Amino acid sequence: MVTPNRNAVRFRKSREEGEQLFGHVFEEASLGIAVEDLEGKVLLANPALCRMLGYTNEELCGMSCDRFANPEDSQDDWACFQRLRAGSIDHYSLEKRYVRKDGARIWGRLNVSLLKRGCGGPPLVVALVEDITERKVADEALSNVSRRLIEAQEQERTRIARDLHDDINQRLGLLAIELERLKMDVPDSSVEVLRRMDELQKQAADIAADIQALSHQLHSPRLEYLGIVAAMRGFCQEFGAQQKAEIDFRSHGLSGPVPPDVSLGLFRVLQEALHNAAKHSGASRFSVQLWGTPGEIHLTVGDTGSGFDLEAAMKGSGLGLVSMQERVRLMNGTITIGSKPGGTTISASVPVASDIDSARATG
Repeated sequence: MVTPNRNAVRFRKSREEGEQLFGHVFEEASLGIAVEDLEGKVLLANPALCRMLGYTNEELCGMSCDRFANPEDSQDDWACFQRLRAGSIDHYSLEKRYVRKDGARIWGRLNVSLLKRGCGGPPLVVALVEDITERKVADEALSNVSRRLIEAQEQERTRIARDLHDDINQRLGLLAIELERLKMDVPDSSVEVLRRMDELQKQAADIAADIQALSHQLHSPRLEYLGIVAAMRGFCQEFGAQQKAEIDFRSHGLSGPVPPDVSLGLFRVLQEALHNAAKHSGASRFSVQLWGTPGEIHLTVGDTGSGFDLEAAMKGSGLGLVSMQERVRLMNGTITIGSKPGGTTISASVPVASDIDSARATG
């Protein structure tokens, strides 16, 4: 039988070993570690955090966290910290920038949790910071490449649309006029020839209409001059007529101007979503909703078709879904794609600048 004294010795030994292990992890960890009070004042800082921020341990200890936080990223962190202090959450994670002692900005992945003390004292805050500056720089470089590729694609779309509208479409118009003139020179007895020429005139007119529609898809004048609501409504009407489909377009909460890049990005998402739905869903009825909330614009495109395997589609050769996701990501927005037998829904939300928040989105 183990005596109480022996139990106490074992407990004390286990506690000492635990403290030694924590001390070793604290000192040797590659992650920055800070122990703070409930006011955000640093009580302990490990060597990794000191190297990350460029301060000595003596300088960091006693310093308030807002001293080395980037002001633009502090609002979300402070809001989460307040909820942590109030007990509504017990941990949170986010990415934010930090200001080193030399003024340089670095990116960190922050994980914060409460440490409740067995002695009954106030809880402490444990913050783990991973330096993700290299990854963020690489992501930004990739975003710049993607942005340039999309800009080049839009410039090429505009050029092709202009050529189709100003050159090829006009030449088709002249061809139709020449056919009309030729028809007037054909003897009245040539009924079959006249009928054939009427067919050719109609084919030329149909081709001209298709080219004009294609031109507007590549570069929509409505989007530039009338705004996103009119452009989307017009596209839904034209696309529905082409596909012999019913498209229910609705919008609300939209009253002010919207940045051109957001208008164009959401317009392209709509186009891609409807093209994919018409091609693969097997449905003939689609719904489109565009609306604004303070600080955001939302777009939802849905169908009642057969659905698809999202993972398989993302791995396939098509670029439609990837293109939509990349456009929304470059606008700092979010996109969700849900699909199952019975329908597919694509939803995108994009933030808008604060100076138009009160007006919300688009014209």
